[in-house]
Amino acid sequence: MADLRGRVAVVTGASRGVGKGVAEGLAEAGATVYVTGRSESAAEPPAERTIQATAAVIADLGGEGIAVRVDHNEDAEVAALFARVAQEQGRLDILVNNVYKIPDPPAWGGGFWEHPISVWDDQCGVGLRGYYVASVYAAPLMVAQSSGLIVNISSRGAAGYAFSASYGVCKAGVDRMAKDMAIELKDYGVAALSLWPGAVKTEFILDAVASGAVEFDLATAESPRFTGRCVAALGMDPDVMEKSGGVFEVSELAKEYRFSDPDKVGS
Repeated sequence: MADLRGRVAVVTGASRGVGKGVAEGLAEAGATVYVTGRSESAAEPPAERTIQATAAVIADLGGEGIAVRVDHNEDAEVAALFARVAQEQGRLDILVNNVYKIPDPPAWGGGFWEHPISVWDDQCGVGLRGYYVASVYAAPLMVAQSSGLIVNISSRGAAGYAFSASYGVCKAGVDRMAKDMAIELKDYGVAALSLWPGAVKTEFILDAVASGAVEFDLATAESPRFTGRCVAALGMDPDVMEKSGGVFEVSELAKEYRFSDPDKVGS
């Protein structure tokens, strides 16, 4: 069976949530995974919800985890990340654009005119522009080797209302970005696509449920690693170019690739 040993991935915003789950899924397949974020820990073992903690989990799962502090609002730091990958690995096989800034306070309920304008910058800055910048610096490495995969983590909010107007614009932009990048990358053998996880049990959601801020059916929700297994399956698919430019639900690809959610019975 194909695996990801010897393959190199970058997962942005991987200290927690879906990003951490993606890193774990890639680690299960043996990949070398660079994980970015701003939350760090010098403790041993590392504090939870930090890039060092994610790197440690990657190693436990059979991959190689490399934590790199990156503020995705700072283009120079993003450029330095990919320069480091090129120097240390000489290749890049998978980029997973996941980094996202949850607005503070979270933009749940009410009208857009009642939200601080900073909500737009939080969501469409890091969560949309940040995807573009990372892709700009990742693409040359992939184009040079005539192979690669760019995955944009999106959501159903791209097609229907969820949370706020600015959230929907961000996710719709993420999907369109993948579609248009796929056109420009096609002749170089590099795929770009967008993924919609379902309702995911991230730390943010678990904290919100525990505090009573939201109601959420944890029994039916997906684990973050479910999306990670999806990315790994795509990375191992020799025909992934056929999916380039598409938008896919993780749950539907699970049926095609036959991967399971580790939190589900029998997985």
